[in-house]
Amino acid sequence: MIERLKTIEEKYEALQSKLSNPEISNDIKEMLKLTKEASSLKEPYEAYKKYKKLESDIKQAKEMVKDPELGEFAKEELENLSKEKEKLESEIEIMLLPKDPNDGKNVIVEIRGAAGGDEANIFAGDLYRMYTKYAEKEGWNIDVISDEHSDSGGYPLVEFMVKGKNVYSRLKYESGAHRVQRVPVTETQGRVHTSTATVLVMPEAEEVDVEINPNDLKIDVFHSSGAGGQSVNTTDSAVRITHLPTNTVVTCQNERSQVQNKEKAMQILRSRLYEDKVRKQEEKLGNERRNKIGSGDRSEKIRTYNYPQNRVTDHRIGYTTKALDRVMEGNLEDIISALITEDQNRKLKAS
Repeated sequence: MIERLKTIEEKYEALQSKLSNPEISNDIKEMLKLTKEASSLKEPYEAYKKYKKLESDIKQAKEMVKDPELGEFAKEELENLSKEKEKLESEIEIMLLPKDPNDGKNVIVEIRGAAGGDEANIFAGDLYRMYTKYAEKEGWNIDVISDEHSDSGGYPLVEFMVKGKNVYSRLKYESGAHRVQRVPVTETQGRVHTSTATVLVMPEAEEVDVEINPNDLKIDVFHSSGAGGQSVNTTDSAVRITHLPTNTVVTCQNERSQVQNKEKAMQILRSRLYEDKVRKQEEKLGNERRNKIGSGDRSEKIRTYNYPQNRVTDHRIGYTTKALDRVMEGNLEDIISALITEDQNRKLKAS
């Protein structure tokens, strides 16, 4: 651990030296690259500085223990410093874990009503509201890309982008099948039904992440439509893009112009292809996917929302909370923190 911290210290100071060179301001691209690299090393660098100070203080306290007048005070100080050092070592271990390169990215979220007909669509709408509320609490922005409204309420499909700081690092655990157990509005005899909605969270991909050949695309334009298929636009502004090699189809109709819808559709397409590329790489490596919390597959049941018992259970880590009402209002922090902690523990064991 110390050797790695020494390497980080040398690298960080070398980067700071380069950034302090006035000539670097002439090369914006290089400056941004160096700034980003230095930023990724700052936390462990600062932690190592604190660690070295603690070691120095511990050494001094050990010397003072021998002093007849200050011995008792030094013993107490030594105990406190040793506990602080132990805590810092645990924090540094987590800092040095391999970082997910996508953690800092925005995400595209797709929610679909699955098993359960109208009730599944209504639940998909409830999940969309839950994530919207959570995003508000985190100071993130939501941008709806495409939505299909159900006559009974909710969505057979809603796609949206979440923009903000480290969004993927918090929402990446949400991919999978979400199950709801409750009495539907349409149920006349008060029976509890089980329905599901699926969630797919994809990191926003940049052009450098995945290369798309324009000749591989089939682009169609059509009228945008609102709830129940009603036309909301007299021009052909909605865009459907088909990636022929993978038969991936993306539709966008929420922007006012065809150009804007095409840009959004390309954004989604890149993210879909990138997500598929990453998944295939993980399957090839094997271990990384086995160590992950959940496979990220749409079919995997990850969480149950039980309304009669006001209970939410995350099946991947055995986490349960009796605060479903608060969770549905966007209070997801406890669940997400538990998932992150478990993820870190698995990585520590693996390393």
